Amino acid sequence: MFASLAPLIILLPLVGALVIGLTGFLSPAFRKNESLIGIIGTLAVAIPFVVVAGIFLTYNGSPVTFEIMPWMQTMNLRVGFGYNLDSLSITMALIVTGVGSVIHLYSAGYMHGDSGYYKFFLYLNLFIFSMNNLILGDNLVVTFLGWEGVGACSYFLIGFWFKDMDKAAAAQKAFVANRIGDFAFLIAIFLLFGAVGSLRYADILSAQIPPDTGWWVALLIFIAATGKSAQIPLYVWLPDAMAGPTPVSALIHAATMVTSGIYLISRLSVIYLGAPDIMIVVSMIGGLTAIVAATIALAQNDIKKVLAYSTVSQLGFMFMALGAGAFSTAIFHVMTHAFFKACLFLGSGSVIHAMEHAHAAHDPQDIRTMGGLRKYMPSTAWTFWIATVAIAGLPPLSGFFSKDEILGKVFAAGHQSTLYYAVWGVGVLTAFLTAFYMTRVTFLTFEGSERYESHAHHPHESSPLMTIPLWILAALAIVGGYVGLPAVIAHGHWNLITPWLAPENHSVIVNRELHADLATEWMLIGLSIGIAAIGVLAAFSLYRRFDLAGDDRVKKLLGGYYRTLENKYYVDEFYNRVLIRPFVWLADKAVMGFDRRVIDGVVDGTGLATAFSGDILRRLQSGLVQNYALIMIAGIVMLLAYLIHG
Repeated sequence: MFASLAPLIILLPLVGALVIGLTGFLSPAFRKNESLIGIIGTLAVAIPFVVVAGIFLTYNGSPVTFEIMPWMQTMNLRVGFGYNLDSLSITMALIVTGVGSVIHLYSAGYMHGDSGYYKFFLYLNLFIFSMNNLILGDNLVVTFLGWEGVGACSYFLIGFWFKDMDKAAAAQKAFVANRIGDFAFLIAIFLLFGAVGSLRYADILSAQIPPDTGWWVALLIFIAATGKSAQIPLYVWLPDAMAGPTPVSALIHAATMVTSGIYLISRLSVIYLGAPDIMIVVSMIGGLTAIVAATIALAQNDIKKVLAYSTVSQLGFMFMALGAGAFSTAIFHVMTHAFFKACLFLGSGSVIHAMEHAHAAHDPQDIRTMGGLRKYMPSTAWTFWIATVAIAGLPPLSGFFSKDEILGKVFAAGHQSTLYYAVWGVGVLTAFLTAFYMTRVTFLTFEGSERYESHAHHPHESSPLMTIPLWILAALAIVGGYVGLPAVIAHGHWNLITPWLAPENHSVIVNRELHADLATEWMLIGLSIGIAAIGVLAAFSLYRRFDLAGDDRVKKLLGGYYRTLENKYYVDEFYNRVLIRPFVWLADKAVMGFDRRVIDGVVDGTGLATAFSGDILRRLQSGLVQNYALIMIAGIVMLLAYLIHG
């Protein structure tokens, strides 16, 4: 039954976008009907979630495949809008449509009163449509269509309030940074077609790809992933993406766009296993990104910026797992991260909404001007604390299980190369920093004394449309980890993730065999718990007793390095000076001159020539009969002269 409804997963978000967009454009009355817009937009994603859940519950190991329509046909290439639901794509679709539905519901309350309300839901539905194409497409062309689609939609959503030039610049930055990775993706597609003669995943993964070609494809796909999934050196767009409305931050950062790179590498896991040196690079870049982003988060005071750098850091953990060959573990962390990070972002939106409504601070996102909000916003505070404990990696919440498994797999990969031990050490330090800075931001926001002056009235709890999604996500953050319990605890009976994503379930994920002995596994679990607990307790002791004085102690401890962290290692300044300014200068001095003198000259010259010839013809058409007779006689004379002398 549900398999026959599979096309709805693709079509309904597109239909929702078209209905909202066209009706909103044509009908002013519809634009004002926020309830109807919210219902259409949310159902366009919630119904596909129900369909995906039904396919998941009735899945018998045989992938659900369907083609909506053919697309391109040449002598050597046939591409259709074909889709494939196997264990990997079903898992991703559950995350995208499930968390996406909750974010749509939250948006109905958050965007209340905004003049672009219908456009916002149009973009959200279009974003989910693009993401579904990316994860469900059975060939690289459909995947690339979705890949570019989420890039375009992120541009619209990040710059939704485009009249603010800072927000427009953030959208432009995201768009340009992603184009770099997209170019690498295109080259990889060309290489694969040249080697295989097909762009269908089934053909690619069953073909014997030459080692050199596989090496380059693995590298290029990784470069593409660093763009979408915000790894060094292309991570700089993601923190600036906070300029968009908070539901956009949750959608991009939690379950959709930033996980695209993890999904694509997992989908092509066979190619990566054939390029072990590229896998080491993937893991090392992931570890470096994780530690850099975590240290920057220590010194940020904008609540959404802290969460943004936290996302970059958590994505680094996922790449550490990918590079170790633990592809299903990376997908497991994608799932748990979607739950607690969406909860954190939506919780931050609830806080910002309350602070703006109370006119309580010049900057409603600065945690230094908050404090004591739990008294006024209990639901937001409790759900935020639950998500914080989850991301900190404390049991029994979901983040502990997925993060612990990542660290365990990276440590076990040390038998392949000692470099993995270094990556594991970086991961352990990052886990400590994550627990510390997340406890800091939560405590400074909700606990302690009030550090704001309310000029209207006290902050208050958000509407049920905003708090119900928070509780749904918090519940998932509590129980989500139980589908992947470590083998030493559950003896394989409650680890549903690895078997579900195994090749025998027709998934393309092929994990590297990574195992540690029993004593080592228990030691790693204990270390993971201890590191997280120390990070939480350190932050709790600093900020419980001293409030903002805790920051002073951290500054004193780090010295001048703290200013470097505040300024995000000056990476943006470096890019601006070394890359952007030279290109702007070149464009201004060389390209613009060529454009003005040559391109504009040709265009303007064509217009002038047309005007000149028209003026001559206008003068010839005088209306005097004798002039026309003279022209006729001159023509006859010229014709006779040609006939006589020709």
